[in-house]
Amino acid sequence: MVRLRLRRIGLKGQPTYRVVAADKESPRDGRFLEILGVYNPRTTPATIHLKEDRVFHWMKNGALPTESVAQVFKAAGTLDRWERFKKGESVDVLVKEAAEAEAKRGASVKTTK
Repeated sequence: MVRLRLRRIGLKGQPTYRVVAADKESPRDGRFLEILGVYNPRTTPATIHLKEDRVFHWMKNGALPTESVAQVFKAAGTLDRWERFKKGESVDVLVKEAAEAEAKRGASVKTTK
């Protein structure tokens, strides 16, 4: 079974995470199938970059997100777009909307610094 989960990278005391599709039995930082994005909780607000088309692909084929990844997806708005995808909306429209939302988040971060 495939799970979407966080894979820790970064120095000691400075964690950054990759969102990956991995087999359920593989270790946290072990073998994975595909990198789906990056999550950095150390920035304010947290930095989230996801390949939503690939996330939708894996979830459509039965991959389940872990609790922590589900929280990251909820913060990025991916879970809302996933529900709309299941109802029949086009992936292209949803990915474009996600890119606009990410650009907006990035612009607000730059103006607050």
